[in-house]
Amino acid sequence: MRQYFDEELADLDTSFKEMGLLVSETLGRAVQAFLDHDRATAQEIIDGDKAINQREIALEKKTFEMIALYQPVTTDLREIVTVLKAVSVLERIGDNARNIALSTIHVKGNKRVAVIEEKVGMTGSTVAKMVSDVLDYYVNDDAVSAEAIAEVATSVSDVTGEIREMAIEAMKSDPELVTASTDYLVVAGYLKRTSDYVTDIAEWIIYKRTGKIVELNPGMSSFI
Repeated sequence: MRQYFDEELADLDTSFKEMGLLVSETLGRAVQAFLDHDRATAQEIIDGDKAINQREIALEKKTFEMIALYQPVTTDLREIVTVLKAVSVLERIGDNARNIALSTIHVKGNKRVAVIEEKVGMTGSTVAKMVSDVLDYYVNDDAVSAEAIAEVATSVSDVTGEIREMAIEAMKSDPELVTASTDYLVVAGYLKRTSDYVTDIAEWIIYKRTGKIVELNPGMSSFI
C-alpha cells in the first residue's frame, strides 16, 4: 500500500509541476503578445485557458481520491493539501494570463508609450520567473526561498505602482494615450495580483515543509 501511495504522490507532484510550468509559460507569452499587439497569440492563449482549467479539475480530483483511499497523515497529508490549495492558485494565475490576452485583443492600433511598455515587459518577465521559481521551491521543499519570494513580490508591487503613476501622467498629457494607458493599468494590475498569488503558493510550501501557517503578504489588495 505504501509503495502505491508513493507512486501516486510522485505522479501528483509531476502533474502539479507540469501545470505550473504551463501557467508560467502562458503568462510570459501573454505579456509578450500584449507588447507586440499579437492578437493571434493572444487568441491562442484565450483558447488554451480551458486546458489549464481541466488540469486543475484533474489534480483536485486526484487529491480527493488519494485522501479518501489512503487516509494520509502528517507530512503526507500536508503534501496533498498543499497541491490541493496551490493548484487553485495556479488556475487563477492562468486566468490572469487569459485576461492579459483579452486586453491584447482589444488593442486597436492606439498610440503607445514605449517607456511604459518596457516596464510592463520587464515586470511580466519577473512575475513569470516567480511562478517558475516557486515551483522549484515546491519540488525541493525549500521553505527558506519560498519565504524570501515575498521580497520579490514587494518589488513587483513597487514597479506596478510606478507603471500606474506613469500611465496616469500619460493620460493627463495626451488624450490620445488614454486608451493605451488604461491597458497599461489593467495589465499591471493583473501582474501585481499574480505576484501576490505566488506568495500564496509560497505560504503553502512553508506549510508543507514545516506544518506552520504563515502570512507572507498581509497587505494584499486590489491594484485598481
